[in-house]
Amino acid sequence: MRNLSGDYIVEFVLVGFPTSPPLQLLLFALFLAIFLLTLLENALIISTIWLTPSLHRPMYFFLGHLSFLELWYINVTVPRLLGAFLTQEHRVSYVGCMTQLYFFIALACTECVLLAVMAYDRYLAICEPLRYPNLMPFSMAIRLAAFSWGSGFFSSMMKLLFISRLSYCGSNIINHFFCDISPLLNLTCSNKEQAELVDFLLALVMILLPLLAVVSSYAAIIATILRIPTAQGRHKAFSTCASHLAVVVIYYSSTLFTYARPRAMYTFNHSKVISVLYTVIVPCLNPAIYCLRNKEVKDALRKTVLGNSGCPGNCCKRYWLLCSLRSKVKMAQAPLCVNHMSSHLCYDFASRLAPHLLSALLPHKRNPSICHAAMLCFYPTILQVKLLPSVTFRSV
Repeated sequence: MRNLSGDYIVEFVLVGFPTSPPLQLLLFALFLAIFLLTLLENALIISTIWLTPSLHRPMYFFLGHLSFLELWYINVTVPRLLGAFLTQEHRVSYVGCMTQLYFFIALACTECVLLAVMAYDRYLAICEPLRYPNLMPFSMAIRLAAFSWGSGFFSSMMKLLFISRLSYCGSNIINHFFCDISPLLNLTCSNKEQAELVDFLLALVMILLPLLAVVSSYAAIIATILRIPTAQGRHKAFSTCASHLAVVVIYYSSTLFTYARPRAMYTFNHSKVISVLYTVIVPCLNPAIYCLRNKEVKDALRKTVLGNSGCPGNCCKRYWLLCSLRSKVKMAQAPLCVNHMSSHLCYDFASRLAPHLLSALLPHKRNPSICHAAMLCFYPTILQVKLLPSVTFRSV
Protein backbone atom coordinates (compact mmCIF):
# COMPACT_ATOMS: atom_id res chain seq x y z
CA MET A 1 0.00 0.00 0.00
CA ARG A 2 2.38 2.67 -1.22
CA ASN A 3 1.72 5.87 -3.09
CA LEU A 4 3.84 7.23 -5.92
CA SER A 5 6.41 8.73 -3.56
CA GLY A 6 7.02 5.36 -1.93
CA ASP A 7 5.21 6.15 1.33
CA TYR A 8 2.56 3.90 2.81
CA ILE A 9 -1.04 5.05 2.51
CA VAL A 10 -2.20 5.16 6.10
CA GLU A 11 -5.38 7.13 5.56
CA PHE A 12 -8.02 8.00 3.00
CA VAL A 13 -9.89 11.23 2.37
CA LEU A 14 -13.67 11.00 2.08
CA VAL A 15 -14.98 13.78 -0.15
CA GLY A 16 -18.52 13.59 1.22
CA PHE A 17 -20.79 16.40 0.03
CA PRO A 18 -18.62 19.40 -0.84
CA THR A 19 -20.84 22.47 -0.62
CA SER A 20 -20.82 25.98 0.85
CA PRO A 21 -20.65 26.36 4.67
CA PRO A 22 -24.32 27.44 5.07
CA LEU A 23 -25.45 24.43 3.05
CA GLN A 24 -23.15 22.21 5.10
CA LEU A 25 -24.98 23.31 8.27
CA LEU A 26 -28.32 22.70 6.60
CA LEU A 27 -27.27 19.18 5.57
CA PHE A 28 -25.95 18.58 9.09
CA ALA A 29 -29.31 19.53 10.61
CA LEU A 30 -31.18 17.38 8.08
CA PHE A 31 -29.05 14.28 8.56
CA LEU A 32 -29.03 14.75 12.34
CA ALA A 33 -32.83 14.92 12.45
CA ILE A 34 -33.14 11.79 10.31
CA PHE A 35 -30.51 10.02 12.42
CA LEU A 36 -32.23 10.79 15.74
CA LEU A 37 -35.66 9.94 14.33
CA THR A 38 -34.37 6.59 13.07
CA LEU A 39 -32.88 5.75 16.45
CA LEU A 40 -36.10 6.68 18.23
CA GLU A 41 -38.37 4.76 15.83
CA ASN A 42 -36.38 1.55 15.89
CA ALA A 43 -35.82 1.68 19.65
CA LEU A 44 -39.58 2.09 20.16
CA ILE A 45 -40.36 -0.88 17.93
CA ILE A 46 -37.82 -3.10 19.70
CA SER A 47 -39.08 -2.14 23.17
CA THR A 48 -42.71 -2.51 22.09
CA ILE A 49 -42.19 -6.01 20.72
CA TRP A 50 -40.19 -6.95 23.81
CA LEU A 51 -42.80 -5.64 26.28
CA THR A 52 -45.96 -6.80 24.47
CA PRO A 53 -46.69 -10.54 24.93
CA SER A 54 -49.19 -10.58 22.06
CA LEU A 55 -46.36 -9.66 19.66
CA HIS A 56 -44.15 -12.58 20.68
CA ARG A 57 -44.68 -14.31 17.35
CA PRO A 58 -42.29 -15.09 14.47
CA MET A 59 -43.53 -12.19 12.33
CA TYR A 60 -42.76 -9.60 14.99
CA PHE A 61 -39.67 -11.47 16.12
CA PHE A 62 -38.19 -10.90 12.65
CA LEU A 63 -39.41 -7.30 12.69
CA GLY A 64 -37.55 -6.76 15.97
CA HIS A 65 -34.38 -8.14 14.39
CA LEU A 66 -34.84 -5.82 11.41
CA SER A 67 -35.20 -2.80 13.70
CA PHE A 68 -32.15 -3.87 15.71
CA LEU A 69 -30.21 -4.19 12.46
CA GLU A 70 -31.31 -0.74 11.32
CA LEU A 71 -30.03 0.78 14.57
CA TRP A 72 -26.51 -0.45 13.82
CA TYR A 73 -26.81 0.07 10.07
CA ILE A 74 -27.30 3.82 10.31
CA ASN A 75 -24.63 4.11 13.03
CA VAL A 76 -21.99 2.76 10.64
CA THR A 77 -22.13 5.71 8.22
CA VAL A 78 -24.07 8.70 9.55
CA PRO A 79 -22.09 9.68 12.71
CA ARG A 80 -18.88 9.94 10.66
CA LEU A 81 -20.72 12.08 8.10
CA LEU A 82 -22.16 14.36 10.81
CA GLY A 83 -18.69 14.91 12.23
CA ALA A 84 -17.36 15.83 8.79
CA PHE A 85 -20.12 18.44 8.36
CA LEU A 86 -19.13 20.17 11.59
CA THR A 87 -15.34 19.84 11.68
CA GLN A 88 -14.59 19.57 7.94
CA GLU A 89 -12.34 16.64 8.88
CA HIS A 90 -12.60 14.17 5.98
CA ARG A 91 -9.63 11.93 6.73
CA VAL A 92 -10.12 8.34 7.87
CA SER A 93 -7.41 5.81 8.67
CA TYR A 94 -6.90 2.70 6.59
CA VAL A 95 -7.94 0.45 9.49
CA GLY A 96 -10.96 2.63 10.21
CA CYS A 97 -11.98 2.54 6.55
CA MET A 98 -11.75 -1.26 6.38
CA THR A 99 -13.64 -1.61 9.66
CA GLN A 100 -16.45 0.60 8.39
CA LEU A 101 -16.53 -1.34 5.13
CA TYR A 102 -16.75 -4.68 6.94
CA PHE A 103 -19.69 -3.75 9.17
CA PHE A 104 -21.51 -1.95 6.37
CA ILE A 105 -21.34 -4.97 4.04
CA ALA A 106 -22.20 -7.37 6.88
CA LEU A 107 -25.33 -5.46 7.89
CA ALA A 108 -26.40 -4.89 4.27
CA CYS A 109 -26.11 -8.60 3.44
CA THR A 110 -27.88 -9.53 6.68
CA GLU A 111 -30.79 -7.28 5.78
CA CYS A 112 -31.12 -8.90 2.35
CA VAL A 113 -31.37 -12.37 3.85
CA LEU A 114 -33.62 -11.22 6.69
CA LEU A 115 -36.10 -9.67 4.25
CA ALA A 116 -36.21 -12.99 2.38
CA VAL A 117 -36.83 -14.83 5.66
CA MET A 118 -39.69 -12.45 6.49
CA ALA A 119 -41.21 -13.07 3.05
CA TYR A 120 -41.01 -16.83 3.64
CA ASP A 121 -42.70 -16.37 7.01
CA ARG A 122 -45.57 -14.46 5.36
CA TYR A 123 -45.83 -17.19 2.71
CA LEU A 124 -46.31 -19.85 5.38
CA ALA A 125 -48.80 -17.73 7.34
CA ILE A 126 -51.01 -16.99 4.31
CA CYS A 127 -50.60 -20.09 2.13
CA GLU A 128 -50.32 -22.69 4.91
CA PRO A 129 -52.33 -21.18 7.80
CA LEU A 130 -53.28 -24.51 9.40
CA ARG A 131 -49.74 -25.88 9.32
CA TYR A 132 -48.08 -22.56 10.17
CA PRO A 133 -47.54 -23.28 13.91
CA ASN A 134 -45.76 -26.55 13.01
CA LEU A 135 -43.81 -25.16 10.05
CA MET A 136 -42.68 -22.00 11.86
CA PRO A 137 -42.21 -22.73 15.56
CA PHE A 138 -40.26 -20.22 17.60
CA SER A 139 -37.16 -22.43 17.47
CA MET A 140 -37.25 -22.29 13.66
CA ALA A 141 -37.58 -18.50 13.78
CA ILE A 142 -34.48 -18.29 15.98
CA ARG A 143 -32.50 -20.49 13.59
CA LEU A 144 -33.56 -18.43 10.56
CA ALA A 145 -32.60 -15.19 12.30
CA ALA A 146 -29.23 -16.64 13.29
CA PHE A 147 -28.68 -17.80 9.70
CA SER A 148 -29.40 -14.27 8.44
CA TRP A 149 -26.83 -12.71 10.75
CA GLY A 150 -24.24 -15.46 10.20
CA SER A 151 -24.46 -15.42 6.41
CA GLY A 152 -24.22 -11.63 6.29
CA PHE A 153 -21.09 -11.40 8.44
CA PHE A 154 -19.47 -14.38 6.69
CA SER A 155 -20.06 -12.82 3.26
CA SER A 156 -18.58 -9.54 4.45
CA MET A 157 -15.51 -11.30 5.79
CA MET A 158 -14.91 -12.99 2.42
CA LYS A 159 -15.23 -9.70 0.53
CA LEU A 160 -12.93 -7.86 2.91
CA LEU A 161 -10.36 -10.65 2.70
CA PHE A 162 -9.84 -9.98 -1.02
CA ILE A 163 -10.16 -6.18 -0.86
CA SER A 164 -7.66 -5.77 2.00
CA ARG A 165 -5.00 -7.70 0.03
CA LEU A 166 -4.95 -5.06 -2.71
CA SER A 167 -2.26 -2.37 -2.91
CA TYR A 168 -3.27 1.27 -3.01
CA CYS A 169 -1.09 3.85 -4.72
CA GLY A 170 -1.45 7.34 -6.12
CA SER A 171 -4.45 9.27 -4.94
CA ASN A 172 -6.11 8.40 -1.62
CA ILE A 173 -9.23 10.50 -2.24
CA ILE A 174 -12.54 8.58 -2.13
CA ASN A 175 -15.43 10.35 -3.84
CA HIS A 176 -17.99 9.11 -1.34
CA PHE A 177 -19.21 9.85 2.18
CA PHE A 178 -18.22 6.41 3.55
CA CYS A 179 -15.83 3.61 2.61
CA ASP A 180 -17.60 1.50 0.00
CA ILE A 181 -16.38 -1.30 -2.24
CA SER A 182 -16.40 0.35 -5.66
CA PRO A 183 -14.60 3.58 -4.68
CA LEU A 184 -11.86 1.52 -3.01
CA LEU A 185 -11.48 -0.71 -6.05
CA ASN A 186 -11.05 2.39 -8.21
CA LEU A 187 -8.05 3.49 -6.13
CA THR A 188 -6.09 0.24 -6.23
CA CYS A 189 -3.00 -0.17 -8.40
CA SER A 190 -3.10 -3.98 -8.12
CA ASN A 191 -4.87 -6.42 -10.37
CA LYS A 192 -8.44 -6.14 -9.11
CA GLU A 193 -10.12 -8.68 -11.38
CA GLN A 194 -10.19 -11.36 -8.70
CA ALA A 195 -11.58 -9.00 -6.09
CA GLU A 196 -14.21 -7.74 -8.54
CA LEU A 197 -15.23 -11.30 -9.42
CA VAL A 198 -15.59 -12.28 -5.76
CA ASP A 199 -17.54 -9.10 -5.05
CA PHE A 200 -19.87 -9.73 -8.00
CA LEU A 201 -20.49 -13.41 -7.17
CA LEU A 202 -21.18 -12.68 -3.50
CA ALA A 203 -23.48 -9.83 -4.55
CA LEU A 204 -25.42 -12.31 -6.70
CA VAL A 205 -25.65 -14.78 -3.82
CA MET A 206 -26.53 -12.28 -1.10
CA ILE A 207 -28.81 -10.00 -3.15
CA LEU A 208 -30.28 -11.87 -6.10
CA LEU A 209 -30.91 -15.21 -4.38
CA PRO A 210 -32.82 -13.61 -1.48
CA LEU A 211 -34.66 -11.49 -4.04
CA LEU A 212 -35.69 -14.63 -5.94
CA ALA A 213 -36.95 -16.10 -2.67
CA VAL A 214 -38.97 -12.92 -2.03
CA VAL A 215 -40.46 -12.94 -5.55
CA SER A 216 -41.35 -16.64 -5.32
CA SER A 217 -42.97 -16.16 -1.92
CA TYR A 218 -45.06 -13.22 -3.05
CA ALA A 219 -46.08 -14.95 -6.26
CA ALA A 220 -47.54 -17.77 -4.16
CA ILE A 221 -49.06 -15.26 -1.71
CA ILE A 222 -50.79 -13.30 -4.48
CA ALA A 223 -52.11 -16.50 -6.06
CA THR A 224 -53.53 -17.56 -2.68
CA ILE A 225 -55.07 -14.15 -1.99
CA LEU A 226 -56.80 -14.07 -5.38
CA ARG A 227 -58.55 -17.33 -4.50
CA ILE A 228 -60.16 -15.80 -1.41
CA PRO A 229 -63.87 -15.30 -2.26
CA THR A 230 -64.55 -12.04 -0.38
CA ALA A 231 -62.93 -8.66 -0.99
CA GLN A 232 -62.64 -8.05 2.75
CA GLY A 233 -60.76 -11.31 3.18
CA ARG A 234 -58.39 -10.47 0.33
CA HIS A 235 -57.70 -7.02 1.77
CA LYS A 236 -57.06 -8.43 5.25
CA ALA A 237 -54.67 -11.08 3.92
CA PHE A 238 -52.72 -8.65 1.76
CA SER A 239 -52.51 -6.00 4.50
CA THR A 240 -50.36 -8.37 6.59
CA CYS A 241 -47.59 -8.32 3.99
CA ALA A 242 -48.05 -4.95 2.22
CA SER A 243 -45.62 -3.14 4.52
CA HIS A 244 -42.94 -5.78 4.03
CA LEU A 245 -43.41 -5.65 0.27
CA ALA A 246 -42.95 -1.86 0.28
CA VAL A 247 -39.70 -2.18 2.25
CA VAL A 248 -38.43 -4.88 -0.12
CA VAL A 249 -39.11 -2.76 -3.22
CA ILE A 250 -37.33 0.31 -1.82
CA TYR A 251 -34.33 -1.56 -0.46
CA TYR A 252 -33.66 -3.98 -3.31
CA SER A 253 -34.15 -1.41 -6.06
CA SER A 254 -31.38 0.76 -4.61
CA THR A 255 -28.96 -2.05 -3.73
CA LEU A 256 -29.34 -3.79 -7.09
CA PHE A 257 -28.61 -0.55 -8.90
CA THR A 258 -25.45 -0.07 -6.84
CA TYR A 259 -23.89 -3.50 -6.32
CA ALA A 260 -25.18 -6.08 -8.81
CA ARG A 261 -22.65 -5.12 -11.50
CA PRO A 262 -19.81 -7.15 -12.99
CA ARG A 263 -17.41 -4.16 -12.98
CA ALA A 264 -16.49 -1.66 -10.32
CA MET A 265 -18.78 1.32 -10.22
CA TYR A 266 -16.84 4.36 -11.32
CA THR A 267 -17.09 7.45 -9.19
CA PHE A 268 -19.91 9.80 -10.06
CA ASN A 269 -21.99 12.01 -7.84
CA HIS A 270 -25.29 10.24 -8.55
CA SER A 271 -24.01 7.14 -6.75
CA LYS A 272 -23.84 9.10 -3.49
CA VAL A 273 -27.49 10.08 -3.83
CA ILE A 274 -28.47 6.43 -4.30
CA SER A 275 -26.29 5.49 -1.31
CA VAL A 276 -28.11 8.04 0.85
CA LEU A 277 -31.37 6.31 -0.08
CA TYR A 278 -30.46 2.87 1.29
CA THR A 279 -28.11 3.95 4.10
CA VAL A 280 -30.12 6.83 5.60
CA ILE A 281 -33.65 7.07 4.17
CA VAL A 282 -34.61 3.38 4.18
CA PRO A 283 -33.70 2.79 7.88
CA CYS A 284 -35.87 5.82 8.72
CA LEU A 285 -38.80 4.73 6.54
CA ASN A 286 -38.93 1.08 7.59
CA PRO A 287 -40.37 1.62 11.10
CA ALA A 288 -42.89 4.17 9.80
CA ILE A 289 -44.05 1.82 7.04
CA TYR A 290 -44.51 -1.10 9.41
CA CYS A 291 -46.31 1.00 12.03
CA LEU A 292 -48.63 2.74 9.60
CA ARG A 293 -49.66 -0.49 7.90
CA ASN A 294 -49.92 -2.76 10.93
CA LYS A 295 -52.75 -2.22 13.41
CA GLU A 296 -51.27 -4.54 16.04
CA VAL A 297 -47.99 -2.65 16.07
CA LYS A 298 -49.79 0.71 16.24
CA ASP A 299 -51.94 -0.40 19.18
CA ALA A 300 -48.96 -1.87 21.01
CA LEU A 301 -46.92 1.29 20.42
CA ARG A 302 -49.76 3.42 21.74
CA LYS A 303 -49.98 1.34 24.89
CA THR A 304 -46.21 1.36 25.33
CA VAL A 305 -45.92 5.14 24.96
CA LEU A 306 -49.11 6.20 26.75
CA GLY A 307 -49.52 3.28 29.12
CA ASN A 308 -52.54 1.02 29.53
CA SER A 309 -54.70 3.90 30.73
CA GLY A 310 -53.55 6.31 28.02
CA CYS A 311 -55.86 5.00 25.34
CA PRO A 312 -58.68 7.41 24.47
CA GLY A 313 -61.10 4.50 24.43
CA ASN A 314 -60.26 3.62 28.01
CA CYS A 315 -60.61 7.26 29.03
CA CYS A 316 -64.08 7.45 27.47
CA LYS A 317 -65.16 4.24 29.19
CA ARG A 318 -63.94 5.43 32.57
CA TYR A 319 -65.52 8.84 32.14
CA TRP A 320 -68.84 7.18 31.36
CA LEU A 321 -68.42 4.92 34.38
CA LEU A 322 -67.58 7.92 36.53
CA CYS A 323 -70.74 9.70 35.40
CA SER A 324 -72.86 6.61 36.08
CA LEU A 325 -71.38 6.22 39.56
CA ARG A 326 -71.96 9.88 40.24
CA SER A 327 -75.59 9.63 39.22
CA LYS A 328 -76.07 6.58 41.43
CA VAL A 329 -74.76 8.35 44.53
CA LYS A 330 -76.46 11.67 43.81
CA MET A 331 -79.27 11.06 46.28
CA ALA A 332 -76.90 9.85 48.94
CA GLN A 333 -74.54 12.73 48.22
CA ALA A 334 -77.11 15.48 48.82
CA PRO A 335 -77.92 14.88 52.50
CA LEU A 336 -74.30 14.24 53.35
CA CYS A 337 -72.36 16.97 51.55
CA VAL A 338 -74.66 19.46 49.91
CA ASN A 339 -76.38 20.07 53.26
CA HIS A 340 -72.94 20.70 54.76
CA MET A 341 -72.98 17.82 57.16
CA SER A 342 -69.77 17.25 58.98
CA SER A 343 -66.70 16.36 57.02
CA HIS A 344 -66.44 13.17 59.05
CA LEU A 345 -69.68 11.91 57.50
CA CYS A 346 -68.36 12.78 54.04
CA TYR A 347 -65.15 10.98 54.78
CA ASP A 348 -67.11 7.99 56.05
CA PHE A 349 -69.19 7.93 52.87
CA ALA A 350 -66.04 8.15 50.73
CA SER A 351 -64.44 5.34 52.67
CA ARG A 352 -67.42 3.09 52.07
CA LEU A 353 -67.42 3.94 48.36
CA ALA A 354 -63.67 3.42 47.91
CA PRO A 355 -63.54 -0.33 47.17
CA HIS A 356 -66.28 -0.12 44.55
CA LEU A 357 -64.83 2.91 42.84
CA LEU A 358 -61.32 1.52 42.69
CA SER A 359 -62.48 -1.85 41.40
CA ALA A 360 -64.34 -0.06 38.61
CA LEU A 361 -61.75 2.54 37.64
CA LEU A 362 -58.64 0.43 38.19
CA PRO A 363 -59.63 -3.19 37.63
CA HIS A 364 -56.04 -4.46 37.47
CA LYS A 365 -54.73 -2.61 40.54
CA ARG A 366 -51.15 -2.96 39.33
CA ASN A 367 -49.76 0.10 41.12
CA PRO A 368 -50.83 1.11 44.66
CA SER A 369 -49.64 4.67 44.07
CA ILE A 370 -52.00 4.95 41.10
CA CYS A 371 -54.89 3.82 43.31
CA HIS A 372 -53.94 6.40 45.91
CA ALA A 373 -53.81 9.14 43.27
CA ALA A 374 -57.16 8.07 41.86
CA MET A 375 -58.77 8.32 45.30
CA LEU A 376 -57.38 11.80 45.88
CA CYS A 377 -58.40 13.03 42.42
CA PHE A 378 -61.80 11.44 41.90
CA TYR A 379 -63.40 11.43 45.36
CA PRO A 380 -63.72 15.21 45.71
CA THR A 381 -65.17 15.36 42.18
CA ILE A 382 -67.77 12.67 42.83
CA LEU A 383 -68.77 13.86 46.27
CA GLN A 384 -68.37 17.59 45.56
CA VAL A 385 -66.68 18.19 48.89
CA LYS A 386 -63.52 19.97 49.87
CA LEU A 387 -61.68 17.55 52.11
CA LEU A 388 -59.92 18.86 55.13
CA PRO A 389 -56.12 19.10 54.87
CA SER A 390 -55.81 16.56 57.64
CA VAL A 391 -57.89 13.99 55.80
CA THR A 392 -55.77 11.51 53.88
CA PHE A 393 -56.49 8.18 52.21
CA ARG A 394 -54.49 5.04 52.49
CA SER A 395 -53.29 3.33 49.30
CA VAL A 396 -55.03 0.09 48.41
